[in-house]
Amino acid sequence: MRRRTRLSIAASLLLVTGLQGAASPWHPANFLSAYRWSGDDPRLGGLSGIEVSADGREFIALSDRGAITRGRFDRDADGRIAGIDTAPFALLKAGAEAPLDPARADSEGLAWGADGRILVSFEGVARVLAYDRVDGSAGNLPRHPDFAAMQANSALEALAIDARGRIFTLPERSGDEDRPFPVYMFDGSWHQDWSIPRDGAYLPVGADFGPDGRLYLLERRFLGIGGFASRVRAFALDQHGFGAGQTVLETTPGTHGNLEGLSVWLDDRGDIRLTMLSDDNFLFYLRNEIVEYRLPVDAADPAG
Repeated sequence: MRRRTRLSIAASLLLVTGLQGAASPWHPANFLSAYRWSGDDPRLGGLSGIEVSADGREFIALSDRGAITRGRFDRDADGRIAGIDTAPFALLKAGAEAPLDPARADSEGLAWGADGRILVSFEGVARVLAYDRVDGSAGNLPRHPDFAAMQANSALEALAIDARGRIFTLPERSGDEDRPFPVYMFDGSWHQDWSIPRDGAYLPVGADFGPDGRLYLLERRFLGIGGFASRVRAFALDQHGFGAGQTVLETTPGTHGNLEGLSVWLDDRGDIRLTMLSDDNFLFYLRNEIVEYRLPVDAADPAG
């Protein structure tokens, strides 16, 4: 997200180093690795979305300034990221060959369908665009009437596609601390029949459907000089909507940076992998980082 002031982010760094070693709340997910993504690409930064292929090798990454790339992970024998091979970030296109207008290019959510289609959700002008490839022209999905009334900086942050090809998105804010987050589902037209309970000060920033069919929701809270805390909740979906949810990961403030993107997949050990990436806000003292946790399948609660 780009709305935070430089002062507040700089202040948060005062405690980040000291908090790196703090104990995390109990959760079933186990930390695997954190890989710093650096380079001289001027568009590398502000990372807001990531999608990983089923084998954990290929990925697509999104910036919140309307730029996207596709690349490949080099993994070691233990499955940790050892390197990245990626093309330069390219600007997302509008309906033709021209790039998106910068005023309409606040790209936040990313989803990668089984058919290869790439979906991107936006904040400033809340909408979802579809791409056949990362360098292709955009196709517009219809806009739900609610999208026009969403807060410009808190609109469609999280985006996911389920096994049936249905598209799910939700805004970063619900309008009140005791009001659930509305979930919008597109299956040819938009429906807003379901919601996800709001729990504490956490706000949703990324989502993905896991190999177990559950919706995994990455949430973040900002504590000023305390830095960022992150949480992942998993929700089963049935004809009645989303269940109560299970917290599979919760970090203490400062453990990681501003984690925004989430991809969920099954690794070679048969465990669920949570791949997340952090947004450096294009500030030299923050880092672009890819963080991975491993969630043993037997630690997940399908009824959650």
